[in-house]
Amino acid sequence: MAYVKAAQREQDIVAAAIRVLSSVGVAGTTLRGVATEAGIPLGTLHYVFATKDSMLRAVINTVTADVVAAIESDAAVDRGLVHAIRHAVERVWQGLVADAPGLQIMQYELAMYSVRSEGKGGLAQLQYERYTSLVADFWERAARAAGERCAVEFATLGRLGLAMMDGLIIQYLVNPDPDRAKRDLDRAVDMLVAYADPRSVVG
Repeated sequence: MAYVKAAQREQDIVAAAIRVLSSVGVAGTTLRGVATEAGIPLGTLHYVFATKDSMLRAVINTVTADVVAAIESDAAVDRGLVHAIRHAVERVWQGLVADAPGLQIMQYELAMYSVRSEGKGGLAQLQYERYTSLVADFWERAARAAGERCAVEFATLGRLGLAMMDGLIIQYLVNPDPDRAKRDLDRAVDMLVAYADPRSVVG
């Protein structure tokens, strides 16, 4: 077997894990199945990830990084909070929802699996804290860059934005209707913007 650097090996395993998780779900995913998908011996996978939990945490890190990349792709933070909110929603929806429904199902399964098996402080909490934080931080940077203030705390805005997306994503997964989803997204963003009520800072 050709030598593969440790960092590349980990990326390959995580990519294989995401494919398996998206196909058979969290409960049906095993380290052996991921090793087979990655085309490596089980012992090699165990050397990188000793447990299923450690592998799932790496999956969450990777998926979170993909969300960050989607949100910040071609982002113009100096255009203000309204633009940043619409940009984030549109990028995530098009790149990570409409084009990858299996990935979304996998994330929800992963979150609920964690809640049931680990409770507070588990993978689900890590997943949602990171999503909320990255969205809130992005929106706050946009507001500051444009000299704006937000009527609510950015942490609150981030949680509500994530809740809005979660609800619309689940409805889309259950009943895919791109036209309806686009209309609902636009209206939901309008409500989020109205709640944030961004205004220029005077003086």
